Amino acid sequence: MTSAYMTYRIAKMMAACLSSMLMFMQSSTAQVERIWLTSKSNQLDKVVVNWETTKPGNSVVNYGTTEKYGNTVIVEGSTTLHHVEIPIDTEVPEYHYRVSTGGEESSNNTFKIPSNKELRVAIVANWHRRPNLDAVLKDSIHLLMTAGDNITDLHSHCGAGVKDCTKAYRPLIDTYPKLFPSVIFMPVLGNHDREIRPRGKEPPNNPVYDIEATAYRQFFALPNDGWKWYIDIPKFDVRFVALDFNHITDQGTTWQSCHPFGRGSQQFEWYRSIMTKNDKNYVITLHNEKNDRTRQQVDGEWHRMFQQGTAVITGYGHFAERAEEDKTQYFNTSLNGKGNKFPDKDSRFFESQDNYILITIFRNTSTMRSELKSLNGDVLEQFEWIEND
Repeated sequence: MTSAYMTYRIAKMMAACLSSMLMFMQSSTAQVERIWLTSKSNQLDKVVVNWETTKPGNSVVNYGTTEKYGNTVIVEGSTTLHHVEIPIDTEVPEYHYRVSTGGEESSNNTFKIPSNKELRVAIVANWHRRPNLDAVLKDSIHLLMTAGDNITDLHSHCGAGVKDCTKAYRPLIDTYPKLFPSVIFMPVLGNHDREIRPRGKEPPNNPVYDIEATAYRQFFALPNDGWKWYIDIPKFDVRFVALDFNHITDQGTTWQSCHPFGRGSQQFEWYRSIMTKNDKNYVITLHNEKNDRTRQQVDGEWHRMFQQGTAVITGYGHFAERAEEDKTQYFNTSLNGKGNKFPDKDSRFFESQDNYILITIFRNTSTMRSELKSLNGDVLEQFEWIEND
């Protein structure tokens, strides 16, 4: 056997080995499947970039004010659910970023920072049907928040009784591939977000809901405890507060779906502390229970605490509504807005219409405007606050 032939055989074997290695590497690539943005900072001075991959690996985010990036955060380890926090300059209007795990990387994405002129926040609820949200995208919002019920349940995706399975949240992110990578998302809990067993007609032997919302808190990186949180946008002098209110009449049964809220409870004392020390011009509270039922709790103490803020928004019912009591505005919003009607006893506007709320704060005038909008972008009802009203 000649040396030339031996060299040829060795080269051919090496090429075959290299080809096999490349095929193995490609099949083992941790493909980036979905990306969404949240924040776990109380000041919105940091953003969490979240994504999932098909295979475990490390977590890398390149980010900056242009597609050249210039900044990198690396979190070592091996996971398929990635959360990487990046600092932001609130005076920068827009950030570019790209995520990567192993040899796989996403395309370039961007998200907006509230400008020096105005802040735009959309609030949605009852996301079960996953409707077209092009109208929300056209509003060019800076934050997307919810008033509960972001999914239908956990058990149909994960099996009965499973608390730590996050699969139920994937279809939500996948339905809106333009929205979630480009807008900071701050969800609020509803009962469906932690439903681990079918509810049934009578309270069963085992709990229907995971009160601690394990899967929800694993999937969404949020401030404070995750099941309750607050976030400030200082240059607009506004605070958003998320409470855990839903099906409150089921407390103490296997249908109980939210944390206790009575005097002395963690939730009550936390909210009272926030509202007592409130130094913000605008405070908007979000939850998922019937407004006039909620403000009656603890002998009306919850309403007195709500009065120290500006507005309360729920996603309890399937309709659009604004109610007013003692100059405090109470809203209901629902992406599925054509259902049973439960008007607030102090209702000022009510309509059976698929809807969302757009909150806009104008920095130069310190004015805040709410718009209940249909899903084709029409304004159903508008209300305005002026500083120190």
